[in-house]
Parts: sequence; structure tokens; C-alpha cells
Amino acid sequence: MKKRIIQAIAIGAAIGVMPFARSVAGIDVQAGDWKLDFSGNVNGFYVQTQCDDAANSAVVAGLACNGGDHSAAVRNGLLPAALVFSATTREDNLDINVTIGLYPGINSGAGGAVNAPTGLPQALGTPGIDARQAFFTFGDASWGTVKIGRDIGLFGKDAILDDMTLLGVGSSTNNAAPSNTSLGRIGIGYIYTDWEPQITYTTPSFAGFSGSLGVFQPLDSPATPGSASYTKHDQPQVQAGLSYGFGDPKSEGLSGKAWVDIVTQKEQASAADQAANGPLAQTSFTGSSVDLGVKADIAGFEGVVYVYTGKGVGTTGLYLFATGATGQKRKSDGGYVQLTYKLEKLKIGVSYGESNLYLASDERAGAFSPTGTYLGFASDALKRNSSGVIGLYYSLTKHVTLVAEGIETKAQAWNGNSATEKDIALGGILFF
Repeated sequence: MKKRIIQAIAIGAAIGVMPFARSVAGIDVQAGDWKLDFSGNVNGFYVQTQCDDAANSAVVAGLACNGGDHSAAVRNGLLPAALVFSATTREDNLDINVTIGLYPGINSGAGGAVNAPTGLPQALGTPGIDARQAFFTFGDASWGTVKIGRDIGLFGKDAILDDMTLLGVGSSTNNAAPSNTSLGRIGIGYIYTDWEPQITYTTPSFAGFSGSLGVFQPLDSPATPGSASYTKHDQPQVQAGLSYGFGDPKSEGLSGKAWVDIVTQKEQASAADQAANGPLAQTSFTGSSVDLGVKADIAGFEGVVYVYTGKGVGTTGLYLFATGATGQKRKSDGGYVQLTYKLEKLKIGVSYGESNLYLASDERAGAFSPTGTYLGFASDALKRNSSGVIGLYYSLTKHVTLVAEGIETKAQAWNGNSATEKDIALGGILFF
């Protein structure tokens, strides 16, 4: 199910039919041999957050707020705003496309910083612009398509594109000082697919099957609390995916898709990493993960089941929190289940997901460093981020969707620490 770049959902090179989104083609202009398309969205939400004020609520890499830091914000949801330009033509028996996507937000960042990790809600503030996309493609229906540039990845792509909170907020994160996006289910059901420089080949569809394979810019595994750093790369990151579409989505019968993706990358410790980390059990490692998902629609119902598992890839973002302090790989897994029902213009959805991070061998009770130092137990290291979401999505017009969500997010540590966050989100999103 390949649609034109950024139809309706404006999250990037969207492949497949997005949940709750109407198929809005954007603004088309014919200019000589080129067909130009402008599309995008604007969204905003009022989010009220209640944070856990209990003792023992600190969780390293936890995605629920704590310390009783209740907050109110008017902010973007999981999607930033977007303005996407795409141009297509047919030349020398090739279909050619170029896409550039700019993603501003409504929330102020520190000095208008690009893609600021946290916002700065002060007077005279300005938002940043996240330039996520800049790529071109060439190919033909007979043999497939090659993509070169920066775009959404393969691993975890369908997980976020089929997440019902894509049109809403989901887990809010940093609500007291909101940036240009919330989390949705990022780190709470899937690892973020991310936007990466890549060279990717996608096959044409054969009896519903389609595959993609690409080389990507390798990502650092940075020093995070309790983790060693690996920043040297002499090999690319590799991602691949296979999908199968079944049924007729225009009928009342069963239709949908199934997919499987992989990501793998070698991480190496540079001389600076080794000096900063201290003695390492491993000066290099390969981190890999695989995911599997199914989405099915029938008679107004839509269900999504998604799971992933890996080792040395971390959680929330690719290769974040991937190892223990001396470089032993951490295992991670998770997934989510989702069910929605469409009743005329209203869609009602429920969703639950979790992401688990396991202690490396150098973090468990009785572990020793390579020099024989007792390491003990990583007290407040993350064990699990989880959340449940109830959402209402009402199509006010062809282009405008009103949204109401209730979200409960929980973070748990291996030593028993935990924090629970409760959010209510009300707002809307417009696509053009």
C-alpha cells in the first residue's frame, strides 16, 4: 500500500494507510514536466499532567514524571506541525521524486533551537524547525525504487505510523516545558524509528509482498547514566523490512497488513571512549533487533499487535542505554496492542504497551568489573516503561480531527522504584 509522500498524516514518507487519517492529497501544481505537491499539518493540545509525588519514584530512563511536578501546557502532540514539498516527474523511463520536509512546532525552545530536546516557555520565545526530510527517489514499477537522502527508517516505522496516538499526544514527557513533540508510544511499546541518512532499495509489490533493504548512517551509543559510550564506526547500520498486504481496504471484509523488520549495527569504542569509560569488558559489540506486527480491519474494527526484541539496541531511541557501565549488552523487548472502532465520524480507541530493559551481566548482583571491582546492583536502572491510552478521534470535517485522550504512564526500576503519570489531552489537528 504505497501512497504519495505525506498524504494526510505528514509524518514523512508515509507508507501505508494511517489510522484515523483521511486521504488528503495536498495542494498540487503542474509546472512543466513536474508535478508539485505541498502538504502538511498544524496541531495543538491542552495537556494536564499529574505527576507521582511518592518517595522512591526516581527511575533512570523512566518516561513518567515524578516529584509531584504537576503541570498544564498548550503544546504539540506526537506530530510536530509540518510543511512538506514534493516534486515528481517521469523521465527516461524512470519515476523521479524529490521531497523536503520542514517540521516546526508551536512551542518555544531555548533560543529557538532546532529540535530542542526541551522547551523554554518564557516571554519572547520562538519555536525551532526540525528539517527531518531531504531525499530523492528514482525507479520504475517493473523493478522497484531507490531512495537516497534523509528520511524515516525501516525498523519500527509501521509501529509508529499505526499508533493511534499519532494524531494525539500519548505519553506527554516534559509537559512543564514542552518541546515540539510528545512521546506517544515511543519508548513505551516501540523503539523510535527515527529519521536517518540512508540509501534504500524497495521492491515492487508481488502478490501483496514488498521488501526494503538499506544502508544507514551508523548511530553512536552515547554515554548515558549507567552506560558506556561507543562512538567509532567503520561499518554502516543496516535495516531491512518485509511486508504483506491482504484483503481489500475498500470492502467490509477482512483486510490489513503484516510486517517484519530488522536493524543491526556494529559499535566500537574509540580511544576517547575507552579513556572516558575506563576498563571495558568489550571494546566493540553488534547490537541487533527484530520486530513483527499485524494490523487488521473488519466492519469498522481495527486491531494492531506489535512486538520487538533485541540485544545491544537499548530503549526509547536506537542505541540509547544499550550497555552497562563496562560495555556488556543489555537485552530489550516490548510491544503494544490496540483496538479501535469507527462509528460514523467518531473513532474510539484503546491501547496498551510496554518497553522492557534488562540488566546487563555487569549490572547484576555479584557482578565485577574487568579489574575485579565489585559493581553490585544498578539500583534505579530502568526495568519497564508502560502506558494505557483511551482515545476519541472525531472527524469534524474532511481536514480537521478533534482529539480527546486519557493516558496513564508508569516507569519501574529494578530496585522497586516506580513513578506513575496521568495525562488528559484535548485538542485537534488539521491536515492539508
